[in-house]
Amino acid sequence: MTLKRPAPLRSARTPHPPEPRETPDIKTTIQTFTADLADIKSFLSISFSPSRAHKVKEFLTSTLTSLSEDFEFDLLIQNDKVDYLLLRSHTKRLLHQEKAAAEKCRKAKELGLFAEWVDKCIHFVETRHSVGRQSGKQIATVFQNAEEGVRDLVDTIQSNSSHKNDQERFITFWTIARFGELSDALEEAVEFYHGYDPVITWWIEKPWETLKTKLGGLVSVLRKKVGVDGSSSADDIVGDPIGREALLEELEAEWIAYTPEELIQIGEKELEWCEKEMDKASKTLGFKSLQVALEHVKNNFVEPGEQIHVSSNHSPITPVESKLTLQQSQVVRDLADEAIAYVQKHNLITVPPVARDNWKTTMMTPARQKVNPFFLGGERIIVSYPTNTMSHADKLMSMRGNSPAFSRSTVFHELIPGHHLQFHYMARHNPHRQLFQTPFWIEGWAVYWELLLWQRGFPAEIGEGQKWATNEAENRIGMLFWRMHRCARIIFSLKFHLGQMTPRESIDLLVDRVGHERATAEGEVRRSFAGEYPPLYQAGYLLGAFQIRELRREMVEDPEGLGWGEKAFHDAVMRGGNMPVELMRALFKGEELGVGRKAGWRFGG
Repeated sequence: MTLKRPAPLRSARTPHPPEPRETPDIKTTIQTFTADLADIKSFLSISFSPSRAHKVKEFLTSTLTSLSEDFEFDLLIQNDKVDYLLLRSHTKRLLHQEKAAAEKCRKAKELGLFAEWVDKCIHFVETRHSVGRQSGKQIATVFQNAEEGVRDLVDTIQSNSSHKNDQERFITFWTIARFGELSDALEEAVEFYHGYDPVITWWIEKPWETLKTKLGGLVSVLRKKVGVDGSSSADDIVGDPIGREALLEELEAEWIAYTPEELIQIGEKELEWCEKEMDKASKTLGFKSLQVALEHVKNNFVEPGEQIHVSSNHSPITPVESKLTLQQSQVVRDLADEAIAYVQKHNLITVPPVARDNWKTTMMTPARQKVNPFFLGGERIIVSYPTNTMSHADKLMSMRGNSPAFSRSTVFHELIPGHHLQFHYMARHNPHRQLFQTPFWIEGWAVYWELLLWQRGFPAEIGEGQKWATNEAENRIGMLFWRMHRCARIIFSLKFHLGQMTPRESIDLLVDRVGHERATAEGEVRRSFAGEYPPLYQAGYLLGAFQIRELRREMVEDPEGLGWGEKAFHDAVMRGGNMPVELMRALFKGEELGVGRKAGWRFGG
């Protein structure tokens, strides 16, 4: 006989423990939102999956509901009000983007590019992720049907001579990456079973081998169909003009209180100013036109293995002249040290030792230089310079486009006080705001320094006693080239999305008015329209710089302002974290924020 243990006596005075319930905290909410959305997208990893689209839409909609139900906006402190508005605006924008992505899928189905076999392949991948039960025979049947679907699609594409319009061409171009993504996901799923489940492997090995080859062939056919043949010409640049209404939605999400047309006017006005300044600098050098002056500055590039004479005071009587062989990466190092020394000498911003001392240099591949012919950066700087494998024309293009006078702006844009310093602060101050990355803050900050250093007379101060581009007028031309480049980005990117400018016309603008090499102009336009960047990204460089410059004027220079010091202002921008500049302004100035706040700041140009 088994004796039962008596139940413990419970005092009537001892209630059951309450269910734990945390008081909502907006910072924690943002961190949870970021992690939850990342988990959903990681689990449902195919970007155009119907299941993922449904789950993400459901998640975003519930987030907006929770924000309105869980927080009493008027009781929040100023920092939390800003975070609330940031999260709500960001969530609404993601919903707009999900709607646009769903529309692309709909059009792809309408054009016959997506069919039932695509959905079944996605279902197989997602069932594998959840370790759902599947038989080898079922999977093999899915693969066989997909192989037939791919074959029919290729036949249809090859029988149709051309696209009806540019939008159809873009949707076809858009599916190229989607089919590549699907092929990679299928391969991962097949490898999951390979060797570990002999029965499934027995069924699917050959069907998958056939389907994989067919998918690769499909991508090649699609590339040929839209003219993306790798020739890097203007004719193979494909973009998706989103239209005026979608641009207005993007501007609302970026907290920009201007129409696209008003922003184009700002860009054109600034470009005219730059051209006048370029004319002055050209005449100082003795040239009659800016085109000739630009040629002069471009041709002062660093030759491979160039040797320069360096004076050394080892001798107590006379300096010793020695030869030093330099590469472009060493020139970049010199220019980086120059920029760091400048901002520290003038006490413009706090440069922590870890940020100052810990950045790397890598070299950009020849293939990448076709898309981005200039330097890139962040935690490291990626130097653009030709390799022995590049054609003679491409070599000259790369060297001429990255001469020291041009590289000065690029180096302090990418390193310190630009992006490298930004990323250092972003990881340490309000890191939850990294979710709200906007080009008007990210790129605007880096270009702002180009404007500020120009205003401070940087081209004259660096001219004396420096190794590179020692002529002040050459330094001005180098800085003005990039400023004109930013102006052109506003004009051609917005006009393209308004349907007012083609990729070829965008290239012509960069060549004829800015002075780009045609190859670098093609790379710039390709990079802007290929879908790698959001529609306002290129406009955000100079417009964001104008915003920060105006905010600096209000906080530092305006006699009726708060009288912040230069360094205090720059440190505050970095410590505030990534956000639209209008909300940063409201935070700095302690403005009254309402739950219905919308963009209203007219920052000028």
